[in-house]
Amino acid sequence: MSDKVIHVTDSTFEAEVLQSELPVLLDFWAPWCGPCKMIAPVLDQLAEEMEGKIKIAKMNVDENQDIPAQFGIRGIPTLMIFQNGQNTATKVGALAKLQLESFINASIA
Repeated sequence: MSDKVIHVTDSTFEAEVLQSELPVLLDFWAPWCGPCKMIAPVLDQLAEEMEGKIKIAKMNVDENQDIPAQFGIRGIPTLMIFQNGQNTATKVGALAKLQLESFINASIA
């Protein structure tokens, strides 16, 4: 796993995501989720390639219930982009690298 991907909890969400100067792609995931495991290496790659442009973060929905409930997370993986403290874009389900890159680029342009 890339050391560029930040692990966020209910208690660190505000500081790491809402107050971030960079846009943040937050992946709501769980260890038992197959599609979550499929996109993990893609997120690691993008965290390296897009460093300085966007911050990639992950939140385990089994260990953190407050924030996922606040955003109505029903299916995982759910990917949300936050800018200036606001959720500006959401995708549910695993995406291929090109799809994920275009989702990020369209959302933070």
